[in-house]
Amino acid sequence: MRLILIRHGQTPANVAYTVHTSLPGPGLTRLGQQQAAALPVALADEKIDALYASTHRRAQLTAAPLAETRGLQVLVRDGIREVSAGRWEGASDHASHTAFLDLAFSWPTAPATRVPDGESGLEVLERFDGIVDEAVQSGAEAVGMVSHGVAIRVWLAARALNVTTKDVKHRELDNTGVVIADRASDGTWRVVSWAGLPIGPAGDEPRDSGPASQPL
Repeated sequence: MRLILIRHGQTPANVAYTVHTSLPGPGLTRLGQQQAAALPVALADEKIDALYASTHRRAQLTAAPLAETRGLQVLVRDGIREVSAGRWEGASDHASHTAFLDLAFSWPTAPATRVPDGESGLEVLERFDGIVDEAVQSGAEAVGMVSHGVAIRVWLAARALNVTTKDVKHRELDNTGVVIADRASDGTWRVVSWAGLPIGPAGDEPRDSGPASQPL
C-alpha cells in the first residue's frame, strides 16, 4: 500500500508562530486555501483510493478540494490529529517551540516520555497506528491522509525504516507538503519521497538547516 501523508494548509496560528493543537483549531488563511486548492493538481499523478483527515478543522478544509476532485468522502479520524502540546499550548516563543519539538522527537527511542499536561509518545503512536492499520485493512492500494507537522514526522521516525529522528527534525515539511511512504509485503514502511524529493534505501543525509520551522 502507498501512504500519502499531507500536512494541512497554512493557518493564522502558523503565521503567528503560535502552538495550537487543541480541537477544533483554526481554519485556513487565504494562502492556506490556495494551497489546499492546488493539491489536486500537485497530486494528479498519484492514485488515491481513500482520503482521511484529522479532527482538526484545518485538516478537513485542506482535504476538501482533493476529495471533491477525486469524488471521495473525507474520512475524519481523531487518531491522526496533531500531538497535544500540553503546557506549551498557545506559546509563541522559540524556547517553547524547541522544547515541545525536542520532547516529541525523542519518542522513537523514548516513547513513554510524556508532554507535560499532554500525551506520551506511546499514546500518539498507538492512535496514529490505528488509523494506518484501518487503511491497510481496507484493501486500498493508495491512501491520502491530511495530518500535521509533528504527528507525521513522529510517526515516520518511529515506523519508516529509512528515516531517522535526525531526518524528520531537520527536513522541512511546509504547509501542504507531501511525504509518500510504501508498505512492503512484510509490513514495513519506507519513505520514497519527501516534499517531492526522493529518499534512498538508507535515507539521505538532511541538510544542516536547524529544526524545521512552522511545526504545527
